[in-house]
Amino acid sequence: TAMRGDVSKIFDFCASIVDATADLVSAFKPQIAYFAAHRAEDQLERLVAHMRRSAPGVPIILDAKRGDIGSTAEQYAKEAFERYGADAVTLSPFMGFDTIAPYLKYHNKGAFLLCRTSNPGGDDFQNQRLAGVPGEPRLYEHIAQLAQGAWNLNGQLGLVVGATYPAEIARVRALAPSLPLLIPGVGAQGGDAQATVQAGWRQAGPIIVNSSRAVLYASAGADFAQAARQVALTTRDMLQAAKPTQS
Repeated sequence: TAMRGDVSKIFDFCASIVDATADLVSAFKPQIAYFAAHRAEDQLERLVAHMRRSAPGVPIILDAKRGDIGSTAEQYAKEAFERYGADAVTLSPFMGFDTIAPYLKYHNKGAFLLCRTSNPGGDDFQNQRLAGVPGEPRLYEHIAQLAQGAWNLNGQLGLVVGATYPAEIARVRALAPSLPLLIPGVGAQGGDAQATVQAGWRQAGPIIVNSSRAVLYASAGADFAQAARQVALTTRDMLQAAKPTQS
C-alpha cells in the first residue's frame, strides 16, 4: 500500500486496523518496540487515545516485557499506565517480586508475567526444574504458583503462556485456575487454536488469545483493513467453536 515504508503512517495503519476489528476483539496489544524503534512513541500515544474513542470497552495491553528494579520499575510503570494509559502491561519476572511490585501500586491496572513463552528458546530456562524448591517444579510452574498466590496482592496478575505449548498451558491452568492467560502464538507462529482453547479456557479463568501478524498483514493491498477484519472474524469464530461445553 501507499503506507509501506513510511514511518509517519504507523498511526494511520494501526488506527485502520483498530476500526476494522474493534467489535471483534477482546483486547488490543500494541508492541512498544515497533513504535520506539521508529521514534513513533507519539503515534502510540495517539493510537491508544484512538482506541479509547473507537472501542472504549476494549482493554489495552502494552506489550513491553519490562523487568527492572526499584525506581526504574516505577518509571516503567508510569510510562505504561500514565504516559500511554494502558490497562495492563507484560512483564518479565526474572529479577523477582520487587520488579513487579511498583506496577501493583496502580490498583486499577494489571500485569501479565512471562511464564511459558511461545519461542523455542523458552526451554533454556522456563522448563528447568528448581532443585531447591519443594516438589522441584519447573521454573514456569513456580512462576504460575507465585502469580496465583503470594505475588497476586490485589488480584492484578495474569500469565503469558504460548499457544505453541498446549500441554504447558494446561499445566499452568491447573496451577493458576483463576488467572487470566495471555496466549500469543496463534496465527503466524502456528499455534493450534483448538488445543489452546481447550487447554486454557475455564469459567473462572479467562484467556486472551493473541494473533498479531496474521491479522495486521492479511493483505498488502489497499484492502488491508477489510482483510484484517476477515482474518480476525475467522479467528474469533474458530476460538469460540473450540470452547468446551463445560469446564
